[in-house]
Order: sequence, then structure tokens, then C-alpha cells
Amino acid sequence: MQPTSAEIAAYLAEDIGSGDLTASIIPASFQASATVITREETVLCGQAWFDAVFLQLSPAVSIEWLCREGDLIAANTLLCRLKGPARALLSGERTALNLLQTLSATATIARQYAKAVAGTHCKILDTRKTIPGLRKAQKYAVTCGGCFNHRIGLFDAILIKENHIIAAGSIAQAVKTARLQSQVSIEVEVENLEEFQQALAARPDRIMLDNFSIAETRTAVEQNHGLLELEASGNITLENIRTIAETGVNYISIGALTKNLAAVDLSMRIELLSA
Repeated sequence: MQPTSAEIAAYLAEDIGSGDLTASIIPASFQASATVITREETVLCGQAWFDAVFLQLSPAVSIEWLCREGDLIAANTLLCRLKGPARALLSGERTALNLLQTLSATATIARQYAKAVAGTHCKILDTRKTIPGLRKAQKYAVTCGGCFNHRIGLFDAILIKENHIIAAGSIAQAVKTARLQSQVSIEVEVENLEEFQQALAARPDRIMLDNFSIAETRTAVEQNHGLLELEASGNITLENIRTIAETGVNYISIGALTKNLAAVDLSMRIELLSA
């Protein structure tokens, strides 16, 4: 996946605004080199965003990556080398590192959850609980980590939740109306086994089991008889996710993939080449 020039421009504008006053003390003719290392283990993700920041500031910047996108990288590893106008390297440093450390953190968490269910037939999904302005980027990072994407937004799939059901009058009516209005995938969220039976009778494409116990999840899987796709969600952690996956659900959605982040600790050091 590649970021758009407009997205990169917006990220840079947030930081640089009317101009980088500090970098302006460096003569425009000065050239520099730089290195980026990770101070902790991480799944590397976001190279295209990192590159695009510097190249938008100056096409003269060159970047040599020493690690591959999606690889698990050990702490204190040199990730890349840069060379180009000193002002461009200084002005782009924070924005580029912010993107790289956030997307790498997302991919790293996704790798942990994907590893936790390895060997089962269950796929881990992200949610819409993303950082504003970074949804597509974070959803790409989730796939770098080995997990999968749920719907991108409100426009590409239907997810009927409690308030939708109340407004529509019933689960059956909500699904019926959705079928008449759209050809996209339809999912219904249920909170207990009684609602599950109503959803099963309405025949959506998928049913989300929200905050079901392990026992309730197993019961739902048995009652489903493989008819519809089942997705578990709510109060799921690395400690209990494998047990849930082994109940036989098709999917588990995890908001923590994109919202419970601790940015990866990255460091960039610049060295002047010519004055």
C-alpha cells in the first residue's frame, strides 16, 4: 500500500505549518546523512510512509533500507540510512518517525495476536477503532502483522448493532431492510443466545457474538451447524484468545490491534556531510 501525496502533505502541514523555523538556521546548501535504529523488537511497517515524507520535502533525499517490510526486527538494529539536504532531513524527522513507529507498533501487536491463534482456523480481524487520519495505514499494518481487515468504514459493509435493531424494530426487520437496500455483506451483533437465535433465523452473512462467555460461544457454534460465519468480540486478550479461537468461531475482532498502542522506540541520528 502507498500513501497519497495529499495524505503526506497533511501530515507535514500539521508539524511544519508555515515553515520550520529551527531548520531555517541551517544553510540550504548543507548536505547530511542520517541513520534510524529501533531500540526494541518490532515488526517493521510503514516504509512507504517514511520514504514519502522525505521525498515530498526534497526529491534529492535518498533512502537505503536494510530491513524488509513485515520482518520481525531485533532491538538495536539499524533500519535505514538517509542522505540529502540537511534541512529536509531535519524537517521530516519527526513526522516520518511518528508514522513508522505507529505503524510498526500496530503490526507488532497484530503479529502477537496472529501467533496466539496459529494452527486454528480462526482469523483475527481489526475494527474501526483507529487513529483519526490513519485508518487505511493502520489497516495495512494489521495485515503486515498477519491479521485481517474487517470493514474499512460505514460504506463497505453493514454491521447491525443494538441501536440499529431498536430503531428498525427487530433483528429480522433490520436484516430484511438491509437486504433490500444493499448488496454488501450483512453482519448482526448479538448480546445473548436468545438474540443469536433471532439472528440465525434472519440469515445475515455473519453474526457477531458480543461479550459471550466461552460456554455461550461454544453453544452458539453448535447451534449454528456451520450455517453462518461467526465472529467473537469483546473482552478478548492474548491470554484467552486461543481458547476462544478453539471454540470454532470463524473470526475474532480485536479493537486493541489499532487503539491500544505503545509506539515503537525509534531513534534517528544526523551527521553533517558538507557545509
